[in-house]
Amino acid sequence: MTVVANVLVGLVALIHVYIVVLEMFLWTTPRARAAFGTTESFAEESKALAANQGLYNGFLAAALIWGLIATDPTGFQFKLYGLACVIVAGLYGAATASKRILLVQVLPGVLALVFVLLAR
Repeated sequence: MTVVANVLVGLVALIHVYIVVLEMFLWTTPRARAAFGTTESFAEESKALAANQGLYNGFLAAALIWGLIATDPTGFQFKLYGLACVIVAGLYGAATASKRILLVQVLPGVLALVFVLLAR
């Protein structure tokens, strides 16, 4: 159970590392614009905001990675904190930006959280 939980936490962390790259470094590229459904002009105008948002996603990934490498109880606490933040941020994003965030961010976060708790 612990292995499955850690794999899921790792996948959630990787999702957020990917989001960091898209938001901080690739925001104005066709790939990122397609992923977020933005126009070229909007992407240019909002790239500073996107980079800031990407930084926050980086903090989420860092908390999850710290949870994976730290020993318990610190590792467990960081996993819980990181996953709770991912889920709350995803719910807010789904309510305000795109329902797709429920599948991309919330569902993996909830699954990882369930398995982290079951492995405890």
